[in-house]
Amino acid sequence: MRLLFITSNRLGDAVLSTSVLRHYVETYPGIKVTVACGPVAAPIFEAVPNLERIIEMPKQKRGGHWWKLWKSVVLNWWDIIVDLRGSATAYVLPGAKRVVLSGNDDRIHRVEQMAQMIGLDKGLYPKVWLDQKHLSLAKELLPQDHRKVLAIGPSANWGGKTWPTERFVDLIDRLRAEDGLLPGAHILLLGAPNERQSATPVIDAVPENERTVIFGNEDLLTVQACLECSDLYIGNDSGLMHMAAAAGIPTLGLFGPSREENYGPCGPIAAHVRTDMSYDEIWASGATWRSHDSLMGGLSVDKVIDAVDALLSAKERGGA
Repeated sequence: MRLLFITSNRLGDAVLSTSVLRHYVETYPGIKVTVACGPVAAPIFEAVPNLERIIEMPKQKRGGHWWKLWKSVVLNWWDIIVDLRGSATAYVLPGAKRVVLSGNDDRIHRVEQMAQMIGLDKGLYPKVWLDQKHLSLAKELLPQDHRKVLAIGPSANWGGKTWPTERFVDLIDRLRAEDGLLPGAHILLLGAPNERQSATPVIDAVPENERTVIFGNEDLLTVQACLECSDLYIGNDSGLMHMAAAAGIPTLGLFGPSREENYGPCGPIAAHVRTDMSYDEIWASGATWRSHDSLMGGLSVDKVIDAVDALLSAKERGGA
């Protein structure tokens, strides 16, 4: 069997979409997979079982990326075509079964919506597949001793979703303190290459020998492997947050001007905490997408620590 899987340009959406890909990979062992997605998301699919090809789709004028995709796959027969971008492509390719997502349903989480699309009562957790090379690299990057690893995502693709850096610094100090929830933890700081500058105050607040910093200097599957070796992830609403949840580690997403009911972290031990103001209240207050100022000021460090405590307690009980 052969599957053509068309998914998102955005990293976070692509990670969530792996819940659908996981269904087909696990339901049809040996199914050969071709993935079409944006260049940013492409690396997370490199270790998918029985992967035949990844087709990167950088956006082109007048929909040229769709024409390019059609030309590259039209000569193949597809047993299943999944199009999570709602294009017409699935209908003009030779195939036996077509599944097309037609718009977003803001009443439910995206994973739940995609599960309903493929006929499941409940969605599978997203999954990013790894290979031994990346697991070995992670062990070289992180300390191999008794210390816990606290992964932090202090940045995001838009400033409005970014919790103030001074609160991340305070949070890390309090969690790592002798009486904290993760005393003496090694800090793994993660972000995109263009986000390092904004995260510098958080990076500089952690002694060099007590931190691992990855802002584009390692590939995404190495980042994923490092997350799988971590004990807790805390970060803004971002693709990294979804990667952490997919790694199966305790994951706490920080939310303000985005909807946790649609994009909260989805994993076996995952939770979210938001500003005291709701999504609707933030936008009714005059917030604008044009501004990159943080809209996360209504989330206190105390509230985040309480959420971390609840999350780790849930892990001890066997899952959130």
